[in-house]
Amino acid sequence: MMRVMTERRRAKIEKVLSQRQKGLTLVMDNVWDPHNVSAIYRSCDAFGVPEVHLYYTQCAFPQLSRKTSASAFKWVNTVRHSSKEELMEALRAQNMQVLATSCSPASRPLADYDFTKPTAIIMGNEHAGVSPELVPLVDGEVYIPMYGMVQSFNVSVASALMLAEASRQRAVAGMYERRLWTDEEYETRLNAWLEKA
Repeated sequence: MMRVMTERRRAKIEKVLSQRQKGLTLVMDNVWDPHNVSAIYRSCDAFGVPEVHLYYTQCAFPQLSRKTSASAFKWVNTVRHSSKEELMEALRAQNMQVLATSCSPASRPLADYDFTKPTAIIMGNEHAGVSPELVPLVDGEVYIPMYGMVQSFNVSVASALMLAEASRQRAVAGMYERRLWTDEEYETRLNAWLEKA
């Protein structure tokens, strides 16, 4: 019985890893609320985002509860950056279009963008939004259309909605049905995941 469960667990790991969306990531820009950070990690795991980039220059990365975030952290890699240059170099090395969440006149609706392209979405701080020094470096600004009285979504909700649209586009394009990793990349990640399991 234990062997059957182990085989099932391995099969699930292999399936989930094969559906991870290489070329899709979020950047958390000084997001300070630990509940928001944990929720963003859970959304990333749910939509197949393989890694999250952290840009923390104005506040410290929040102390997270192991109970609420451990499972998502386990399956989503974290890449930390201490400068805008370092962040942008890492994203550009993956040929990503970089989008900043924004309500400025230059911002375009979420559905206007092609998320089947390698894409990084910068999610700004709960109070100040995306750091001003990052905005001139991005390829575009993006917003989620709203039709109510309130002006914005909570950052973790906005992250989930952004990823839901990216996931929809990628599913239509069949990107969850084929492995986006090279054999070498897949084997490296599989071995790392099996060690965590």
